[in-house]
Amino acid sequence: MSKAKKFKTAVGVANRTDPYLTLGAVRVENDRFWRWGDDNLFPAALALMARRSTTHRRIINDKADYISGKGFVCDEARQPALAAFLRDVNGSGETLRQLLNKLAFDKSLFGNAFLEIVTDADRSFLSLFHQDASRCRVARDSEHILLHHDWSAFKASEARSLPLYPNFEPQNDGTLRAIIHYKDYEPMFEHYGVPTYIAGFNVSAIAYKTDRWNISRLDNSFQLSGVMMLDSSVDNEAEAERIVRMAERKFAGNPGQVMFVIRDGGDDDNSRFIPIAAQNEGDWQALHEQAVGDIVVAHSWFRTLSGLDYASGFNAERILHEYEVALNTVILAEQAELTEPIRTVITAVLGLDTASLQIVNRPPTRSKPIYMKVWEARKADGLDYDPEDPKQQYFLSEITKYNVTSIG
Repeated sequence: MSKAKKFKTAVGVANRTDPYLTLGAVRVENDRFWRWGDDNLFPAALALMARRSTTHRRIINDKADYISGKGFVCDEARQPALAAFLRDVNGSGETLRQLLNKLAFDKSLFGNAFLEIVTDADRSFLSLFHQDASRCRVARDSEHILLHHDWSAFKASEARSLPLYPNFEPQNDGTLRAIIHYKDYEPMFEHYGVPTYIAGFNVSAIAYKTDRWNISRLDNSFQLSGVMMLDSSVDNEAEAERIVRMAERKFAGNPGQVMFVIRDGGDDDNSRFIPIAAQNEGDWQALHEQAVGDIVVAHSWFRTLSGLDYASGFNAERILHEYEVALNTVILAEQAELTEPIRTVITAVLGLDTASLQIVNRPPTRSKPIYMKVWEARKADGLDYDPEDPKQQYFLSEITKYNVTSIG
């Protein structure tokens, strides 16, 4: 009578680790702060998503760059103190543009940003510092912000508390400090803002997973998934499990699944791999392209401003058009929201007039409307300009290659 066959099966599956799910295992409750997400680690999940989704990260980077512009300008002749402050806003030597870029990045990524204000009782100086939003939480009194280096292991003794501006509180180093909390409004969310791309979580996950699927296919030399039949004699379940895991590490194809079947072998070794073919490459590509388009929409952003082209190819006019729309619908509004509190602080602490303070906005291409005057164009480029100079009163149309006039 033939020997009875014994079967041991196991499934080797591609890693399904999902960076978009809640990181913690339990709901966090604490009487010191308002949690940010059920496990209080929602910012960590958002940061992880931004590090893994290519298009999503590019849009966040580009939005921050466009919002912070090419720098700040002011009337240096009349306000040298303001000009000096723009070039050095804190002890780290950061410019106001560098500071604004970090705030814009955090607000684009988290829907929240935090700006620390430092002065003294005599208001003799002013320093502005960006604080990493992932390290900040709103205190239970809703009048303070708690800063901690690791919210997965919160210790009250290690946290620092700063009052929300306009309230200042003295610190151990003798300074007065406060913090400004920027947040994007969202109904039902009182203590924290919600990022604009909240509706695009799923499509960001799709784009990330399709990228990872293609990488795993390349790592696996585009081998097919299937069933691996292994002939082996085993005495117990533990030995069978060990053989399965060893085979998984050596043979398992990451895209899709490989099922391992271990059976008692006979005189001959009949181990073999049975491939399972799937004609779904086109479906994956279409899914990825749709996800990328949906990510752009979720961010309220534009394809050409994030390096994404249209099927018709590169078009400079389209870039300029989309930049103008972005400038008037997103960029200027975000700039006003981020800089208005800064203007207020500069005036309140240093007593400086910020009316001449402006951000230099420049499109990704160098084209300018021909009805601009020379001094307006120079101002837009952040160059020295003089509205009273007769040589700078010409329209750009008057100095084109079709109508050259000397302004030297």
